[in-house]
Amino acid sequence: MSDHFDTEDSRTDLTDLYVFPSARLADHTALILDFNPEATADEVSFDPAASYEIKIDTDGDFEADVAFHVLFEGSSTDHATATVYRATGAAARATGSVGEPIIVGAAVPADGYGEVTAANDYRFFAGLRSDPHFKDVKGFRNNFQFTGDDPIARRNVFGVAIDVPNAALGGSFLRVWARSVTLVDGQMKVVDQAGRPGINNAFNEPEDDRLEFDETPPVEQPARFHKRFVKFLEALGYPNDEVDALADAYLPDVLEYRLSEPSGYPNGRRLTDDTADALLVLLTRGRLRSDLVGPHTDLLPDFPYLGPPHPPGEAATHTE
Repeated sequence: MSDHFDTEDSRTDLTDLYVFPSARLADHTALILDFNPEATADEVSFDPAASYEIKIDTDGDFEADVAFHVLFEGSSTDHATATVYRATGAAARATGSVGEPIIVGAAVPADGYGEVTAANDYRFFAGLRSDPHFKDVKGFRNNFQFTGDDPIARRNVFGVAIDVPNAALGGSFLRVWARSVTLVDGQMKVVDQAGRPGINNAFNEPEDDRLEFDETPPVEQPARFHKRFVKFLEALGYPNDEVDALADAYLPDVLEYRLSEPSGYPNGRRLTDDTADALLVLLTRGRLRSDLVGPHTDLLPDFPYLGPPHPPGEAATHTE
């Protein structure tokens, strides 16, 4: 969950999930879901057959009690729209156009420069944006030899931002995750999920395990993956009397958020939270604490928070 480049179709590849207090609206929470690490203004960056979903568990059983589903329409880059549904109860565990439409027909600009849609005490935006995640990717791959280079700072994603009234979240202690669901062989299927940043790519090897993790609902993850997580932690050198509890702490892979406590990862996730350093501490058992990379400087102080997209010709690809 919450990793770049872990699905076959980049249009349904979820990159990151963020949850934090709204900057200007009292008693509101910002939900941001980024996807498609190869998004461009020259082609449709979303899958019109897909449902992009943010699931919220309010009672600790890791089944959705509230959900926000974003569906897109349009096959050209200049006439796309989005509709957002809020579902509760059993409908929150379903997919697609279920529940109450809270945003209808919002314009989705291909170039990322569009108006914010406001309706029913919600604010909504979707479009091409600068990727806010920050990390020395090559350093992580090169035995933690960090140079401070952040290739993600030159990339774009397709961003969805929703300012939600807290009363619509269904509770004060939330477990949040996102998923993309689309047609596969004629059936709607979960193809990716996003919870905490970096967990899937860090813990799961080989690729088949990562794909299985992408498709496994949080409620089933502890039973399926606990032993594999324990094995991974043992390989890192964690003592035998610690690995079970540590594996339990990372399963299921959901982002916890308590509205009454100060925000900041692991209580939700802000765009400036250095989650790469948190992962580094885990992977090195505290031996290393920084990849020398900090938050991006193009973030906006208010909704939709995500920075404007890098212009064509300047945006990096995932190979850079």
